[in-house]
Amino acid sequence: MANELDGVRVAFLVANEGVEQAELTEPWKAVEEAGGVPVLLAPEAGKVQAFNHLDKADVFEAGAIRDASPGDYGALVLPGGVANPDQLRTYPEAVRFVQAMSEAGKPFGIICHGPWTVVEADLVRGRTLTSWPSLQTDIRNAGGTWVDEEVKVCTNGPNVIVSSRKPDDLPAFDREIVQRFAAR
Repeated sequence: MANELDGVRVAFLVANEGVEQAELTEPWKAVEEAGGVPVLLAPEAGKVQAFNHLDKADVFEAGAIRDASPGDYGALVLPGGVANPDQLRTYPEAVRFVQAMSEAGKPFGIICHGPWTVVEADLVRGRTLTSWPSLQTDIRNAGGTWVDEEVKVCTNGPNVIVSSRKPDDLPAFDREIVQRFAAR
């Protein structure tokens, strides 16, 4: 089990401020424990300020998305936090990176408010996702189907999308992303 991902590099794409810490660190740990190599990417290289809901949490170091090549990664994780994906979707280079990963068939793990970035990238049409409940109208308006489930795996598209609703779903989300990332 410790080598399911056997060195696969997994991009964790976040804004420089606002990522929900547990939604970054718990999947990160799951990827590492499965033998993968998580890499933190953000619009600007340097500091990423994480949050525990509305309170500042830890600071992490990230590389700049503009310096990253989608071909260097086997999978993508889009953590939530309200401010994180709301900012991330305003950066064209982040949206292009997400689009390129999808076109290349790379699996995604998306949790909480993370779907806002794939909505912006026009990658929800015809897909079924779950998320924080407040995104259900956004997902539907983007042509997707929203469901209220702990974890949802959608294989109807160029890539697999694993989605979950909230931090309480992290154990199921982490198990599913490792399984789907390993099967890529």
